[in-house]
Amino acid sequence: MGTVYRETYTKPLPDGAELFTRKGERFARWTDRRGRKQIAKVTTGRDGSPRVVLECRTHTAKYRNGAGQRVKVATGCRSKDAAGSVLKELHDRADKVRCGAWTAAEDNVLDWQATLITEHVAAYLDYLWAKRGKGGRRVNAQHLANVEHRLKRAITECGFERLRDLNRSAMEKWADQREAEDMGARTLNGHLAALCAFGNWLVTEKRIVANPFARPPKRDEKANCRRARRALTEDELRRVLKVSRLRPLAEYGRKVVKLKGASDRENKSGRRTWTRALLEYADLDAATERGRNALAKRPDVINKLERRGRERALIYKTLVLTGLRKGELTALTVGNVELEGAVPYLILDAADEKAGRGAEIPLRADLADDLRRWVADVLADAQERARAEGKPIPARVASDAKLFNMPANMIRVFDRDLVAAGIARLVTDADGKQRIDKRDDRGRTIDVHALRHTFGTHLSKGGVAPRTAQAAMRHSVLELTMNTYTDPKLLDVAGALNVLPDLPLDDGPQAEHQKATGTDGRKLVPMLVPNAGSRCTTRTPADKSGVGGASAGAAVTSYADTSSARESSAERLRAQGLEPWTHGLKGRCSAD
Repeated sequence: MGTVYRETYTKPLPDGAELFTRKGERFARWTDRRGRKQIAKVTTGRDGSPRVVLECRTHTAKYRNGAGQRVKVATGCRSKDAAGSVLKELHDRADKVRCGAWTAAEDNVLDWQATLITEHVAAYLDYLWAKRGKGGRRVNAQHLANVEHRLKRAITECGFERLRDLNRSAMEKWADQREAEDMGARTLNGHLAALCAFGNWLVTEKRIVANPFARPPKRDEKANCRRARRALTEDELRRVLKVSRLRPLAEYGRKVVKLKGASDRENKSGRRTWTRALLEYADLDAATERGRNALAKRPDVINKLERRGRERALIYKTLVLTGLRKGELTALTVGNVELEGAVPYLILDAADEKAGRGAEIPLRADLADDLRRWVADVLADAQERARAEGKPIPARVASDAKLFNMPANMIRVFDRDLVAAGIARLVTDADGKQRIDKRDDRGRTIDVHALRHTFGTHLSKGGVAPRTAQAAMRHSVLELTMNTYTDPKLLDVAGALNVLPDLPLDDGPQAEHQKATGTDGRKLVPMLVPNAGSRCTTRTPADKSGVGGASAGAAVTSYADTSSARESSAERLRAQGLEPWTHGLKGRCSAD
């Protein structure tokens, strides 16, 4: 049989304690904070100082479990009789394990039943964070915050307090209620996935026998897509880049307009009688010049605003020409940028990538030049601050310095740039509140992540092979690249029909003319698509732009000339087909 007893512990001698000896043993006498007199034995600590020996207020049970091991369990009972009842229950559990009525796993589960669910969640989050240092690179601070938010919301709204409360029916009922409240399918699936992963961890840690949230019923994200994004056209991209570069300074040059009813006020020149007009794209250059004149006596502010605009435009351009996600770009440091080699590229660490694999992102020549100038400007500013503060002048930018200072309210800043560029509209609802309408006639919207959709769409529009576009987007499946991240509105489907053969319904003059001139459809297809017996010399994207040269395509840059695009004779003669035009069609083919 086991025993119940009170554990002892020691603590330093209380202040004002009186030492005395009784029957050869040392004791201490003192008055506690409640005014009660206390007496306890005295022992010597490891450092030689006297310490008092005290007993715990609750009893501990010592017994042999089902595996025959001697274990101690805190009963939490102050009464010895109550602690004896707990010991009897523990003995009964051990007997059931020894006789085979229960498994050892089922017995271990009972030890966790009284623990609050919040403590289990805290232990699970600690486990996720510890994975970061053990090869689990998919876990970062943002992911951890998302998991914590989803778990706490689902657990609280389902009414789970302890492990015995976990059940599947409550989870499914909660999911149906959230879906009825118009929660997005993707958001709801994220909460269900967090519950499922939490249940798997509980099973692994032997805190429960089976996962009650295994294989949750997921909602169809395609059928219930709350935010279908669209891609920006080339003209829209140029306008957004120009607005982002000039708007910080143009905000100080907005026109003043009188408010309605201003003439009825006694103080007709007060601040409540006027406001600033909304910044429009047509007035952008003039507003920038007015802002420059208004701040003529503060050149330091002008330089600060111009620098902020250049940085914002370069952020947008980098997102469009690399396909990086906002969080991935935020995590980039100067040490992640390789600009000196034959092919400039960005190093995306596995801990910062969504897929957790890491990647090397190639850079187009014009973007690499812009980043070189930006890093040089950052270095110049750091050197100027060091001179002003009397500190050592740095020779280079620290490798762990952030490449960009991403605004905390990046979404709001981008929305205002869209309004100033004429892509989004500022509307007033029935209740008088203003909001930004960014949806087109198809119901698709624009946000920061839409720049990644723009990257994928323009790859397909430019004739990049689907498999190459998938690699550039760093997608695991081609369907995601072609269906989700390619906006069909920007693809020239009507022009692609020109590659189909001419099919006259009679042998009239038009058909005879086509046969005589050799322009019938049967001659057109072999000219565009070489057959298996021909040799074709193609040019890759690297051949097209050169290792260090500029790209032959139109550069989407705030610094580039926006004149009409230059086309080569080969590009003017090429036909557009149903399949996206590829660089291979530009090659010169010769028959065997």
